[in-house]
Amino acid sequence: MAASGDALEVEQVRKAYGATVALDGASFAVSRGEVHALLGENGAGKSTMVKLLSGLIRPDRGSLRLFGAAVRLGSPADAHRLGVQTAFQEMTLVKDLTVAENLLLPNAPTGPLGQLRRYQGERLVTEHLERLGLGGIDPRAEVRDLELPERQKIEIARAVFRRPRILLLDEPTSTLSGRDIDWLGGLIERMRNEGVTVVFISHRMPEVRRFCDRLTVLRNGKDVGTAEVADVGDDEVIRMIIGRSLAATFPPKPRARAGAVAVPPALEARGIATDGRLEEASFALRSGEILGVAGLQGMGQQDLFLACFGMAPLTKGEIRVDGRAVTLASPKDAVRAAVGISLVPEDRKTEGLFLELDGRFNVSLPVIDRFARAGLIDTAAETAAVAEILREVEIAPRALYTRAGAFSGGNQQKIAIAKWLLAGSRILLMFDPTRGVDIGTKHQLYLLMRRLADAGAAILFYSTEIPELVNLCERVLVMYQGRIAAELVGEAIDEEAIMRAALGERSEVRAA
Repeated sequence: MAASGDALEVEQVRKAYGATVALDGASFAVSRGEVHALLGENGAGKSTMVKLLSGLIRPDRGSLRLFGAAVRLGSPADAHRLGVQTAFQEMTLVKDLTVAENLLLPNAPTGPLGQLRRYQGERLVTEHLERLGLGGIDPRAEVRDLELPERQKIEIARAVFRRPRILLLDEPTSTLSGRDIDWLGGLIERMRNEGVTVVFISHRMPEVRRFCDRLTVLRNGKDVGTAEVADVGDDEVIRMIIGRSLAATFPPKPRARAGAVAVPPALEARGIATDGRLEEASFALRSGEILGVAGLQGMGQQDLFLACFGMAPLTKGEIRVDGRAVTLASPKDAVRAAVGISLVPEDRKTEGLFLELDGRFNVSLPVIDRFARAGLIDTAAETAAVAEILREVEIAPRALYTRAGAFSGGNQQKIAIAKWLLAGSRILLMFDPTRGVDIGTKHQLYLLMRRLADAGAAILFYSTEIPELVNLCERVLVMYQGRIAAELVGEAIDEEAIMRAALGERSEVRAA
């Protein structure tokens, strides 16, 4: 199948979990020193392939060759010994340990009696981070105190620290944007120049085109084609991924609203600030609107969302719902029926779901008291209500009794959204909801957001993918240094205008 110059050859690999076939005779090859993209919808077999190449699972059938030699990866230690390192999307960092301790595991420098040489280890990590352009990250900082993009960069830095011959990058840009993606591009080019082979798993075609030489698409556990990136257009790649043409990725925007709106905004912030990175922000969100928020990492957007959900106390300003001031001392205050604010958080796995519990529990939890009768849960009523919501967000009925962690990232996100629909939330705060979601499921989420807005929901929507903001939003707020630096309206919303404002160029409010 592959030439002798290949670093990696996967041939006719099959992996099944009971009746579920995750990989079904998949094959592909990656040349030495190549950057090769592995694409596919959630559930196509990419994650299973990454686990197989990382030594976390064994194939039921098929073969694997590294640099021309047949290998059997029985454990991650086998993969590491043969030069395969992985930076996972679902990060494997130990949050209670420092950055240095995470990078040094499990081979921290020791003395002759086995004692840890802490300062020597920290020096090695400091030098490594500086070489990678991450000198601003404190090696002694606990991982739990880092923001999600910084944790992703540390996950990647740890894989590079172990001197890989083959580097697997599993959705590395799902938490990155702007300059962080530039940083990753520089790192990948450096790895290529050093002869490292890179397998780049992604849903984002701009990064695939920017970083990769060739691509392979998986669909339903099978390989459906390998091509030079420069030789295939986006439409062809999408057809390969989902098996059909995606006529319109984004639903059409509603027509511009005519005249003044007499009804008070569904959600309004007046000069709000927090102890974090939010200096002062004011905005008004109307019912039926998807209001976009853009900004580079750490510009206050996260604090803005947390403040509107009662998770970041205000140091000044006020929040109003339907024209009346509200006090949000906790998320409980936000969720209650008279307010109706909900948050789809940045990290669905740790902040939005109980992965070991089923969909019924996850969806009904915020309003479980609704199904209580004399201290007992009316499970029949609960199940019926959750089943109806799951149909609305297009999730298979088995989600009722299947643990949330068994589903793909896109379906997990639908479950995280479904619980707020059951709660009857009128105001949805959606923080990067399509992160790590495949193109087909993204399309479903776009349609869902548009459908909710058309039904009267008010949606505040932050995304690291600027095309989403351009194509979904009637207005976009751009944040810079804790403030709303610009508001773009109608035809004035384009990628260049958003990036200019995000980089601090002064801009007035612009309308169509």
